[in-house]
Amino acid sequence: MDGEDLEKVKEFRDKFKEKYLTNPTVEKKVDTIENGFFQEFVQTFDSNIDIDPGRLIGLTDGIFGMVMTLLVFSMALPGVELLTETDFITFLQANAHTFGLTIVSFILVSSFWIYHHEFLKINSLNMLHLWIHMFFLACISVTPFTTSIMGNYSQFFIAEVLFGINIFLTILTFLIMYHHAYTKGLLEKKPSKSEKRYIINTFIILMGITIAVNLLDYNVSEDFMYLFLLVPVISTIRDIRFKMKS
Repeated sequence: MDGEDLEKVKEFRDKFKEKYLTNPTVEKKVDTIENGFFQEFVQTFDSNIDIDPGRLIGLTDGIFGMVMTLLVFSMALPGVELLTETDFITFLQANAHTFGLTIVSFILVSSFWIYHHEFLKINSLNMLHLWIHMFFLACISVTPFTTSIMGNYSQFFIAEVLFGINIFLTILTFLIMYHHAYTKGLLEKKPSKSEKRYIINTFIILMGITIAVNLLDYNVSEDFMYLFLLVPVISTIRDIRFKMKS
């Protein structure tokens, strides 16, 4: 194709655009088609999918069980035989921080399992909720790794940050998942506005505790990690008070 043919093609293209694509009627039809496709796509993505919620609950329980088991297995026995009681006490003292952190992580994971079964009783699923849930499970699954990192390298700030980000993202993902299930009517029993506000405020408090614990744990003392043990205490007290008011 020589230069003259290219010029003809360009001229034809320009005339076509001028005649059809700048026509208000044509533009309106194009917009209608695009908007219709977008709305249809959103509705399809937002509609319920044919997956039994019970299977998702089964997968969730399995992952929680595996994570809690791995946390316990991380408390390894000494690599060499301990011949005296003094050696045994020395071993316990050397691993006290790791043991304590493992217990803290186990309590946190247990709390998330309780929250999941208490607040996320769903009767249907859509695609977005399913993948938010998968990201939540991913955050739970990483907990043994970040726990081990923090236990072995707590002197490094990045180790504290990784553990804190892990817990923070777990809380945030659960909060997003709950809000989406509430908004889309996926819950078995839609809670009242006051109950929804109580649940959301509880998780906002947990986020604040996570940030405070990580900052204090690194800058003041590593013993501040035990403040995470307040999570089930605070949740239980708030739950009792809310039920008494209700």
